[in-house]
Amino acid sequence: MTTLFDQVVDRTQTNSLKWDRYHGQDILPMWVADMDFRSPPEIIAALHERIEHGVFGYTHASETLIQRVVDRLQNLYDWRIEPDWLVWLPGTVCGLNIAVRAVAAEGETVATPVPVYYPFLLAPPQGGRRMISVNWRQGDNGWYLDLDELEGRITSDTRLFMLCNPQNPNGRVLTREELQAIEVFCRRHDLVVCSDEIHCDLILDRQREHIPYASLSDFSSERSITLMAPSKTFNIAGLACAFAVIPDPELRKQFSKTKAGIVPSADGMITGYTAAEAAYTHGEPWRLALLDYLRDNHDYLMQTINEMPGLSMQPLEATYLAWINVAELGLKDPKGFFEQHGVGLSPGAQFGDPDYLRLNFGCPRSQLEQALERMHAAVTKHR
Repeated sequence: MTTLFDQVVDRTQTNSLKWDRYHGQDILPMWVADMDFRSPPEIIAALHERIEHGVFGYTHASETLIQRVVDRLQNLYDWRIEPDWLVWLPGTVCGLNIAVRAVAAEGETVATPVPVYYPFLLAPPQGGRRMISVNWRQGDNGWYLDLDELEGRITSDTRLFMLCNPQNPNGRVLTREELQAIEVFCRRHDLVVCSDEIHCDLILDRQREHIPYASLSDFSSERSITLMAPSKTFNIAGLACAFAVIPDPELRKQFSKTKAGIVPSADGMITGYTAAEAAYTHGEPWRLALLDYLRDNHDYLMQTINEMPGLSMQPLEATYLAWINVAELGLKDPKGFFEQHGVGLSPGAQFGDPDYLRLNFGCPRSQLEQALERMHAAVTKHR
């Protein structure tokens, strides 16, 4: 049965970062985390109404939007927050960079698991902080964090642990037991956690649930900065709107002080606020339909990839970003190799592991099928 997600939308000549990368070339862009679906109609209608008003002065988050966020976190994740814990941001990436500067002094150390969404790797050195890492490892039951390894690397001046959960790029959703182990570790070393949870609404594995790190205990609440946004879920990344949840008033004050004068003020996010309010008010049926479509795409993708010689991927628990192992192909430039065969992917080296490529399957099935046909032809020819 054809669904609204099967509709192919022509994004060429729209100044699309994703599609303009290969302008004039026969290369399917399957790289950046930007879905090729139209956003929910309620968001589009709300934006039309706001545009028709015709005055676009400075703005702030409405009381309705704030309450929608509070209610959503309570209803979906059993996390009770207060409205004044929210700090509005134009995006979660700037939130990562603010957290690094707010928590660790210049020259001090920040820890993060790798591979990981590449702004995690850039934020510490950009802020004059040092970074140590702990590796995601593969076991019989999939990816897991080796905290014993981190125990051997942590230093006396480590101040912040940067967490990505659900994880980008390997798609893990950390269990309560895993989060509690991180909490024990952070309590022992007196670390603040900055938890990027932007993909929390995109859980593919029906046996998994998203648990906000800050919801575990009083300690995790008081020593945490949680970053969230509607952008990935509702495909509105081009409309700036994100938020940090910071329960501790002193940490929130330091975060806001560090943000001032560096990050664009949230009073310029008029379309972002409008879209976020519409998404959180009316978007739940669309989100659930999206999840069904992404699950089908995921299952088709995983089966097809694992049938290709030299490629493999493990099941994803969340996100629409596949993490594909290409090590057996022995390629010097995996990204360039597949570009030559008409598929544009994200290089694993960007995230910290050159043996992988990341593929965005948030697209109509017909586009995914075409990309996989090209990849199959490429690896068959190579082998």
